[in-house]
Amino acid sequence: MKKRVLLIGGRNKAKSLAMSLLGQGYKVTAVNETHEDCMKLAEIKGLTVIHGDGTKPFILDEAGAAECDISIALTSKDEDNLVASELCKKKFHVGKTVSLVSDPQKTEFFYKMGIDSVVCAISAITSIIEQQAFIDEMTNIISIGTGRVQIVEVHIPNESPVAGKKLWEITLSKDVIVGCILRGDSTLIPRGDTRILAGDILVVISSNGQEIAAVKELTGR
Repeated sequence: MKKRVLLIGGRNKAKSLAMSLLGQGYKVTAVNETHEDCMKLAEIKGLTVIHGDGTKPFILDEAGAAECDISIALTSKDEDNLVASELCKKKFHVGKTVSLVSDPQKTEFFYKMGIDSVVCAISAITSIIEQQAFIDEMTNIISIGTGRVQIVEVHIPNESPVAGKKLWEITLSKDVIVGCILRGDSTLIPRGDTRILAGDILVVISSNGQEIAAVKELTGR
C-alpha cells in the first residue's frame, strides 16, 4: 500500500516536495488556503489539492488526515505549523508529524509539544556552512566506483591528536586505511610502526561514508 503524505501550506515548497514524493510512489494531498496557490498545485499530475486553512480540523478531515502516515506543515507562520501538526498528531493520529520552523529558538518547544521532526531552515543552512567549512579542509576528494570508495588527502596540523604517534597506535574505522604519507618531497608507504608527524599529508582511502569521521579522528577538528 502506498504511504500517504499530507502537505500543509507552502506553495513553492509544497510543489517541489509533492513532485518529489509522487515520483517516489507516495500518495500526496496538499492543503492550501490561497486559491491561486491551489491552482498552481493542481497542475501537478496525481496530487490531490484541498482549498482551505490547514489549522482547521474540518479541513484536515476533508483532506483525509486520519488516513495519512505523514504530515508536513510548510506554512510561513510557525504558530500555524504548530497548530496544524498538533491537530494531525492528537486528533487525527498521524504517525509522523514534520513541521517547518523559521525561528531556531522554537525548535525545542515544538519537540516538547509532541512534533516528531522539526526542520529549521536557518539551522540547516548554518549546519551546511559549518560542514562545508570542515570539508574544505579535505582537499582532492576522489570518488571511485560510483562514490563507494573515497580517496582524501588529510593535512596533519600541529595540534593533531595523532601527531607523533605510530600508525598502529591510532584507532580508525575498519573501513578506513592510510594508503601513503606525503612528507615534504618524500612519499612513504606506511607500516604499523610508521610515525605520523605534524605537517604530513595522509592519503586516506575510505568506504561507507567514513571519510569525515576519519578526518576528525586524524585532525582533532
